[in-house]
Amino acid sequence: MSGPVSPVRPTGRVAREALRRDARVGRVTSAASRASEGRSFGEEGARLTYGSYLRLPELLDQQRVASDPPAHDELLFITIHQVYELWFQQVLHELETVRDAMFTGRAWQARQLLGRVHSIERVLIGQVEVLETMTPQDFLVFRSRLAPASGFQSVQFREIEFLSGAKDPDFLERFHGLTDLERSRLQRRLAEPTLWDAFLHLLGTRGLATGSDEQITASLLVVARDRDTHGDAWDLAEALIEHDANAWLWRSRHVLMVERQIGTKSGTGGSSGGPYLRGRLPVRYYPLLWELRNHL
Repeated sequence: MSGPVSPVRPTGRVAREALRRDARVGRVTSAASRASEGRSFGEEGARLTYGSYLRLPELLDQQRVASDPPAHDELLFITIHQVYELWFQQVLHELETVRDAMFTGRAWQARQLLGRVHSIERVLIGQVEVLETMTPQDFLVFRSRLAPASGFQSVQFREIEFLSGAKDPDFLERFHGLTDLERSRLQRRLAEPTLWDAFLHLLGTRGLATGSDEQITASLLVVARDRDTHGDAWDLAEALIEHDANAWLWRSRHVLMVERQIGTKSGTGGSSGGPYLRGRLPVRYYPLLWELRNHL
């Protein structure tokens, strides 16, 4: 009987290529092993996942309906308004940096982040369309459960208005359901500088007068007519007025949605509902920027 057949070993050029290939595979395997040892994310590290990073179990546990039996559209209503509050938080985060950037002369950063705010605001306006897919009849199924809660009570929305320039100290007196923390936040916004204050500071650093409305208008005309020198300041002025315009568009779309849902009924928080919201439409953050058009 013949003995076991020995495996054929490659020789010459074939052997050298096989050795080089094995060496390459070894290096790649070793590098991957070292990388995975130091990695602390995803499936390999098993320390942080998509769900744990975003805290999805906690987040998705926050949409709890009050109606019994559960009204189908109440989940939509809660989700939309919670998403609004998340975006409001982000807008405040951006606007604070915009204000600080103008105070420290970083006009480019202020303009960049205002562009981000504009994008978010367009999302906020667009979300109304989703809420409008709910019929008045479907809303009435659970509306009574909302009282005395109301969108009027959104502290973050008021913070955005105060920070933007439309400070209203009477709000603290009209709304008695504020927690101590919420009242403290609004009082801080009333006391701190606004975006308009920061913009005027930026003009002042360029030798432009800002002591009175007449001086501000004159300085704005200088900026508008000499964009070779003050182009970044003009861009900022336009970005601020777009922020103002987006706020008006949101209020306008919101009041139409409310009137479509409940007509002229009072709001669940005790406000006059649609008539109150219509009364807020004339609010302007930067009236002098709007009036500037009359002088160009």
